[in-house]
Amino acid sequence: MPFMELVNTAIIVLYLAGMLLIGLFSFRRIRSLSSFYVSDRKGGTVQITGSLVASIVGGSSTLGVAGLGFSRGLVGAWWMLVGAAGLLILSFWLSEKVRSYEVYTLPEILKAQYDSDLAKIISSVLIAVAWIGVIAAQIIAAGKILTTLWQFDLRSTMVMVGGVMVVYTALGGQYSIIKTDIVQSIVILTGIIICLAFIATATGDPFTMAASLPPGHFSFPVSPTFTSQDLLLFFLFVGSVFVVGPDIFSRLFCARTPRTARRASLITACVMIPLAFAIVFIGIAARFLLPDIPPENAFPALVMHLLPPGFNALVMAALLAAVMSSADTCILTAGTIVVNDVVRPVLPADFPEKNLVFLSRAAVLVIGVLSVVIALEMQGIIGSLFLAYTIYSGGLVVPVLFGFYSERFRLRPTGAVLAIVFGGGASAYLKLAGHEDLLLLSFPVSAAFLFAGSIIAGRIASRERRAAFEKEK
Repeated sequence: MPFMELVNTAIIVLYLAGMLLIGLFSFRRIRSLSSFYVSDRKGGTVQITGSLVASIVGGSSTLGVAGLGFSRGLVGAWWMLVGAAGLLILSFWLSEKVRSYEVYTLPEILKAQYDSDLAKIISSVLIAVAWIGVIAAQIIAAGKILTTLWQFDLRSTMVMVGGVMVVYTALGGQYSIIKTDIVQSIVILTGIIICLAFIATATGDPFTMAASLPPGHFSFPVSPTFTSQDLLLFFLFVGSVFVVGPDIFSRLFCARTPRTARRASLITACVMIPLAFAIVFIGIAARFLLPDIPPENAFPALVMHLLPPGFNALVMAALLAAVMSSADTCILTAGTIVVNDVVRPVLPADFPEKNLVFLSRAAVLVIGVLSVVIALEMQGIIGSLFLAYTIYSGGLVVPVLFGFYSERFRLRPTGAVLAIVFGGGASAYLKLAGHEDLLLLSFPVSAAFLFAGSIIAGRIASRERRAAFEKEK
């Protein structure tokens, strides 16, 4: 093997080994469920911001957004921009309310809002299923990164990277993720800056580049390949996941105070805006310099084409960091929800906490393995993520948002359950059946079942109370 290939390999291997070492170090700090799930709620602004940035700028926001820039142009930045908009809404409206709940998961918030164990369980299952698809998409992205750097087949690299992230997440839980995310966010930002510096010297005059690209490639906010309806779908099905998202909420639960949660989400939103345009420009530059490559290979292929050995491995490590920092959060979120919200309620009240931690580690391992298996069968990154986000958003966004004001609107548990089932079911059917032009209907469907179910349940309860009162008389 040539010397520089050895250097590149050493950089990636050292990075992966470092992540495992952080997991081993964090293993000793796990003494309770609070340690494993929310790192004892000790996160400061820097820690939570770093973790949010690393978690959000994952496979969808690197390979995926660069791929959108390659295929659609500047409008591809909307994938991250709608997320930034969602985070701004969360910061100013909901972040402090979310942190004020002393819980571990989003389904527990639903339970508190509606006093419904059934709503908690159904939402837990929906999130776990959708998030396995999200994790699989991140594993695909990681595999594509490494196949660009090494001459291994995609399946082998997916198994290797998936194994590393699952192991360090299972070992150290949230402590592992918070620590690795800070390192990964620094690596990500550094890698993007290095890549942009080399692109600036390689592409030259931007007008020449624009002239050689397809018409409308620099159009914004819409373009011939991205309509206003596409933008609205992005806002509703992608942006809403940043307002009401189990991964985002899991970061806020770790914050030291509600004010810390608000500051961290606000700073992260501001960081995402320039990052969106930086990453999409990398995809546009790849279209100019390497027009024949697959879109979702745009970022890593451009790195290998432009950057000298050593530098390319550093940027590849940044890409890998972006993917792993999102995947580990998703894995822990899904594992926490399965054990805390589905398994724990059926266990004896005196079930030892250390055994719950063990079950949580086992759930992380099982979900990780399932995600790797699904990743081996899936193909596209953005398509897989959009499917998962669509099912999740259609079912949970409406009942969770209105749930913060459940008393004002007199909402009932029955309405919440119906909204989750029929909203999520409608979005899944419309997406899988190819009726994307009708996807927007899933939100009014969810809202209709939420309010209609609550009204009907309220009237039935009133009749029962009147009947009981008459019987007592």
